Amino acid sequence: MGNEHWVETTLREVVTNKKGKKPLVLSEKPFKNSLSYIDIEAFETGKIKQYADIESSTHCVNSDILVVWDGARFGLAGYNQKGAIGSTLACLTPIEIEPLYLLKFIQRNYQIIQQKPKGMATPHVDPEVFWNLEFPLAPLNEQKRIVEKLDAILPKVKQAKARLENISTILKKFRQSVLAAACSGKLTERWREGKDLPEWEEENIGNVITALNYGTSKKCDYSVKNGIPVLRIPNVSSGKLTLDDLKFAAFDKKEQSHYSLESGDLLMIRSNGSVSLLGLSVIVDDSVVGYAYAGYLICLKCNKQLMVPNFLHLVLSSNGLRTQIELPARSTTGVHNINSEEIKSLVVPLPPFPEQQEIVHQVEKLFAVADALEGKYQSAMSRVNKIEQAVLAKAFRGELAEADPDDEPAEELLKRILREKDND
Repeated sequence: MGNEHWVETTLREVVTNKKGKKPLVLSEKPFKNSLSYIDIEAFETGKIKQYADIESSTHCVNSDILVVWDGARFGLAGYNQKGAIGSTLACLTPIEIEPLYLLKFIQRNYQIIQQKPKGMATPHVDPEVFWNLEFPLAPLNEQKRIVEKLDAILPKVKQAKARLENISTILKKFRQSVLAAACSGKLTERWREGKDLPEWEEENIGNVITALNYGTSKKCDYSVKNGIPVLRIPNVSSGKLTLDDLKFAAFDKKEQSHYSLESGDLLMIRSNGSVSLLGLSVIVDDSVVGYAYAGYLICLKCNKQLMVPNFLHLVLSSNGLRTQIELPARSTTGVHNINSEEIKSLVVPLPPFPEQQEIVHQVEKLFAVADALEGKYQSAMSRVNKIEQAVLAKAFRGELAEADPDDEPAEELLKRILREKDND
């Protein structure tokens, strides 16, 4: 920590706090004595869509720090908003502390807060972790100098992150462009020249597969005696097979034969809360042959005289098929579904079999280039994130800004803070 002019305290000692709540009156338009209503969306975007009555609201001012208290992004902190705060937010009012110094401190500890959530269904900030965070209290003038330094450095880091994120966006567009070219025949135009091949056709998936089976409804667990691994949504939701979170179930011979996966099968997500995951498919490879699959998945077996399994997988990943899957499947209940008949009715391009093989070959080569660039992007992003955390770490060790012996020592500042807190 800093130097002899700094003191160590806890976060709870240097702020007052209040939890947000849902006001009794909410309106889409301002009304007399109303306040801007800051729910989680307004907190993240700054866009106010509702207004609340003053009397039943919890208020915040621009110098307060707002913290997401409930939900997946708990511990996220923001600043410079004024209004009535919603029930998923908490408001921290700094006591004689530079507000931006406090904000940067909470941002510095975001990962620590996230590592220990309270609650299971809806995670939220654990008060014991949050309020007992060790707070390095610098002299007030030094806090301001630290904030000035951070304001000079961190925007450059954020600019670097933004440029890197743009690379990720470009790679996603590149992959979709490759898929669009693959599914329209543009990718293999030159390859077709001089070959006596029939024209492309369109066909329903039901006519190019030999079987479509729902997964098992058996209860799975991490430890089952003589159990067989059962692939679930977490094993396929990245678009690739991941086997680091496997559960098992016991099957008799008939069940094992029915649910046993073969190389070249396609596994598709048939039900999910996220419409973007619905219909997502992966190819079964040799690493999971003989595994079973759970009930929220469907197994498609291609007619390998008509359809190359990897080609069908590419088609299912394309924007054209995503539109066919997502639009009719959207649900207001929060769970989106696609059934076997809907899958069979999906319309897919059907090139000649040799051309399907060539398309798969060309796409794999192009995707390998994109994957290599993605790896470099991830590595660069990791380094940039480490730079940001390193800068914040230096700031709260007192290594970023010069100490000034004429500053009031933090010990005196803390005494004033505690007196003021006692008087509240």
